[in-house]
Amino acid sequence: MTESDLLRRHRAVMPDWLSLYYADPIEIVRARGRHVTDSEGRTYLDFFAGILTNAIGYDVAEIRDAVQAQLDTGVLHTSTLYLIRKQVELAEQIAELSGIENAKVFFTNSGTEANETALLLATQYRRSNQILALRNSYHGRAFGTLGITGNHGWSASSLSPVKVSYVHGGYRYRSPFARFSDADYIAACADDLRDVLQTTTSGDVAALIAEPIQGVGGFATPPDGLFGAFKEILDEHGILLISDEVQTGWGRTGEHFWGMDAHGVKPDMMTFAKGLGNGLAIGGVVARGEIMDCLGANSISTFGGNPMSTAGAKAALDYLLDHDLQGNAAKLGDRLLAGLREIGDRHGVVGDVRGKGLMIGIELVHPGGTEPNPPAATVVLEETKARGLLVGKGGLHNNVIRLAPPMTLTDDEAGQALDILGEAIHAADR
Repeated sequence: MTESDLLRRHRAVMPDWLSLYYADPIEIVRARGRHVTDSEGRTYLDFFAGILTNAIGYDVAEIRDAVQAQLDTGVLHTSTLYLIRKQVELAEQIAELSGIENAKVFFTNSGTEANETALLLATQYRRSNQILALRNSYHGRAFGTLGITGNHGWSASSLSPVKVSYVHGGYRYRSPFARFSDADYIAACADDLRDVLQTTTSGDVAALIAEPIQGVGGFATPPDGLFGAFKEILDEHGILLISDEVQTGWGRTGEHFWGMDAHGVKPDMMTFAKGLGNGLAIGGVVARGEIMDCLGANSISTFGGNPMSTAGAKAALDYLLDHDLQGNAAKLGDRLLAGLREIGDRHGVVGDVRGKGLMIGIELVHPGGTEPNPPAATVVLEETKARGLLVGKGGLHNNVIRLAPPMTLTDDEAGQALDILGEAIHAADR
C-alpha cells in the first residue's frame, strides 16, 4: 500500500481537525539513532523527534532491553491498585531530581492529563477555580487544559471548568514590551500581573501555570528571571506556581535540568511527559506532598505509570543522566543557535532565532518588517523534507519553524541540519 493510499483511508475515518504535516504526508516505518525511514524507503534526519518525545533517539538498546524484560514477564498491565516496582523507583528518582520539598509523584498517560491533574490539585488545595495563564500558552487538548490555552488556534471551545485570566510575558517578540531591556521587560510583565490580579480576579486565585519556554507557541523564550519576579507576587497572595515542563524538562534546555530553574525559583508543582518515555506513553505531576495529598475522594489511574511505561521511562532517564545528554544539548544547542543566527543575518525572512539547548524556534516574517509569514514557514517545512530533514512548525501565527532533535544528536548531524536549513531558508527568502 502506498502512502497516498494510506492518506485516503486516513481522511475517510480520522477527524478533519487531526493535522498532518506536508503536502504529501509520510508514514515512518523504521528508525535508528536520529534517523527515520518512511514507507517509500526515504531516510530523514529527525529534528522534531515525535514532538520532542523521542528524546534519546531511536532503537536504543538499554531502553529496548528494559521494555523487553518487562514484556518477558507477561505483565503488561496491573493498574495502581497494585504495587508496581518500577513506578515506585521512577517516582523516587523524579522526586529527588525535582528539588521540590517533600515531593510526591503521580503518573499519567500524557502531558494533557498531567496538566489536568495539576489543575485539579491546585483548585482543590486553594478552594478556588481561578487560574492565571500566559498569553500564547498551550497546555493540552482536554476540557480544562483548553480553558487555560492562550492561543486561539488551539482553543476549540470557549467553555471551561475554571475562570482564567491571562498575563503577559511568555512571547516577547510581539509583546508591547518587546523593545524593553530584560530588566524593564520583567518589571513591565510583573506590573501587568499585579494589575490582572486587581482587576480580573477576586483575589483568591488558585495558581499560575506557565511553560518556561512556550512549545506550541513557537518556542517563545522569556528572559531569565521573569518567573522569579512572578513568584514573589504570587507568594504575597498564597498563589501556587505550576511549571509545565512537558517540553522543557529532562535537560533539553541545556543549561538546566528543568526549564523553570533558569528563573531562580522552585515551583509548587511541575508537570512532565514527552521525553521521559522516549516514545512510551507516560506523563505526570510532581508536587509538594501536602498539595498532592489534598484530595479527599478516592482516585486511581488505570494506565498511568503502568509496568511497561515505567520500565522504559526508568531506562530512558538513567540513559539520559549516565550520558550527560543535558551537556550535549547545551553544546550542540549553542552551535545551532549561532549557525542559525548567521543564516538569519543573511536572510530578511528570518525575524527571530530563539530558544535554549535543543529547543530552538525560527520565526519567519515578511522581509523588511515583523509581519508574520506563514507561507515561508510552509516552504521551509517542505524544502527541509525534500533535502532529508524533518522539522516542526508552530507559533501563534503558524510562522515558526521548531527544532527539537533527540538529545543524542552528534556534531556532524548538527552541521548537516544547518546546511539543509540554510538552503531551505534561502528558498523561502526568494
